[in-house]
Amino acid sequence: MKLRTRVRLLLATAATAALTLTGFTAPASASVLDIPPKGANDWSCKPDSAHPRPVVLVNGTFKLMAENWAALSPKLKAAGYCVFAFNYGKLETAPVPQSAAELKDFVEAVRGATGAAKVDIVGHSQGGMMPRYYVKFLGGADKVGDLVGIVPSNHGTTNPLAIPTGYTFCPACLDQRAGSDLLKKLNQGDETPAGPDYTVITTRHDEVVTPYTSALLSGPAEHLTNVVLQDKCPLDPFMHDQATKDPVVAQWVLNALSRKGPADPGFQPRCLG
Repeated sequence: MKLRTRVRLLLATAATAALTLTGFTAPASASVLDIPPKGANDWSCKPDSAHPRPVVLVNGTFKLMAENWAALSPKLKAAGYCVFAFNYGKLETAPVPQSAAELKDFVEAVRGATGAAKVDIVGHSQGGMMPRYYVKFLGGADKVGDLVGIVPSNHGTTNPLAIPTGYTFCPACLDQRAGSDLLKKLNQGDETPAGPDYTVITTRHDEVVTPYTSALLSGPAEHLTNVVLQDKCPLDPFMHDQATKDPVVAQWVLNALSRKGPADPGFQPRCLG
C-alpha cells in the first residue's frame, strides 16, 4: 500500500473516531476538516436549569471550527453548557445570506436534539456579524437568547489588505467591505432587533476589522453591551485572529451567557499578567 493511501486511511479513521466520541454520527464522506473542537457536538447533551440554552459557535472567515474554538469551546463545556459548532459556507466564503440560511438549519438541528426553545450564539469576526442576518431576516429573533460577537465585522472593514476587491472567490469577503450592499441592508434601521440580547467584544488592536469601532452596535442599553477589551484591561495585547483564545474574552463571554441581559458593562475581568 502506498504511503499516501495509508496516511489518508489513518486520517479518515481518526476523524471518524473523534466524531463518534462526540456523540455525532458521521456521514460516510466525513472529512478531517469536520472534526469539532474539544467539548463540542455531544448531540446527547441536554441543557439544565443553570444552563438552559445550548451555545452555538460560529466561525470567522477562512476558519475551521477545531482551531477557531480550541480554547473557548472546552471552557464553555467545563462551565456546564451544551456546546455545538459547525463549518459553513465553503470555509465561510459563501455569500452571507446563504451562510445565514445554513446557520438557521444548524440551530434547528441543535434545538431538536436538545429540546431547547432557544440557543445562545457566540461568533468570531464574520461569525459575529452573520447571525444578525439570521436574526433580522430569517426568523431567528425568537430562537436566539444571547448573541455574542467577538471582533465582529458588523459595519465591515476599511482595510484594503484584509478584503481585496479581487476576492471574487470569496463573496463573504466582499460582503464584509465597509459600505457593501449587504451591510447597508443589515444595518438599515434597527441594528439590534428585539429578541436576543447583544454583546460585542472588540479590541483596539484589531488589524482586520478597521477601524475597530466598526464592530460596535447601537441599541438600547438594556439589550446591548459594547465591550472594548482595553477599557478594562489596558495591556490586553490580543488582535483580531486569535481573539477567541484570549482568556479575558472568555470571561466576558461567560459573563454574558450567565446572566439575564447582555454582559454587565460594570464587569471587571481578571486581566492578563
